[in-house]
Amino acid sequence: MPYSIMMDAGHGGRDPGAVYNGRQEKDDTLRLALAVGEILQNNGIDVEYTRTTDVYETPFQKATEANEAGVDLFISIHRNSFPTENTAYGVESLVYDLSGLKYEIAESIDQQLETVGFRDLGVKARPNLVVLKRTKMPAVLVEVGFINSDVDNELFDANFEDIALAIADGILDVLRSQGLVPEEGTGGGNTPGGSTAPGYRVQVGAFRNQQYAGRLLNELLEQDYPAYLIDSGDYIRVQVGDYADMDQAVEMERRLKRDGYQTVLIRG
Repeated sequence: MPYSIMMDAGHGGRDPGAVYNGRQEKDDTLRLALAVGEILQNNGIDVEYTRTTDVYETPFQKATEANEAGVDLFISIHRNSFPTENTAYGVESLVYDLSGLKYEIAESIDQQLETVGFRDLGVKARPNLVVLKRTKMPAVLVEVGFINSDVDNELFDANFEDIALAIADGILDVLRSQGLVPEEGTGGGNTPGGSTAPGYRVQVGAFRNQQYAGRLLNELLEQDYPAYLIDSGDYIRVQVGDYADMDQAVEMERRLKRDGYQTVLIRG
């Protein structure tokens, strides 16, 4: 059976969530949850939704739906808010506790969203949130920027497709590295030397926008990193190295992290 994920769009119906200048959290979350779900489906994931329209369900109802559906993973999409507008900005992911698959996925999502331009506020434990406490499978709640931050809203609107891809990519990279879903085929000619199955690579970013990918690539090349692009499917990945030895890949990842890059180790 294919791996299954329940996508939850936060709030809905009579519950607008956070509101700022007429913008409602429930609208942003529904649009983004559907977009992420579509990308996951295109990558062989069985996706279900707590809602696909503007309806309200309690957090407990959403957790119950996921439990009854028997899905493997629960992802809840939200927008953050702060008492003072245009003060806080950035993304953060919430999990029941800082351990296991859910924590790895939360970190990966945040790292991918940072490559789009968000400030990464990190992963935090929130054991009292119902959708994290009552779900029987690993669950992650993603706060995709502050809705009362003009900076985050501009980023959200201008880079919506890249944001959806970043969240999906953050999930898929961890599931693939854990062997829970098949590795993505890269195709010949996209990796250095035209190899079709590199052993280990370090991914530094994934974009729909060619300009963003090219900008990161040039930045890495200027620092003598063996960087390249993999242009496959709906997005462009910026990766470094092609190693048969995992230790070499881990050392490269450490070097990139020391230089301030957010990375994911990929096994081909």
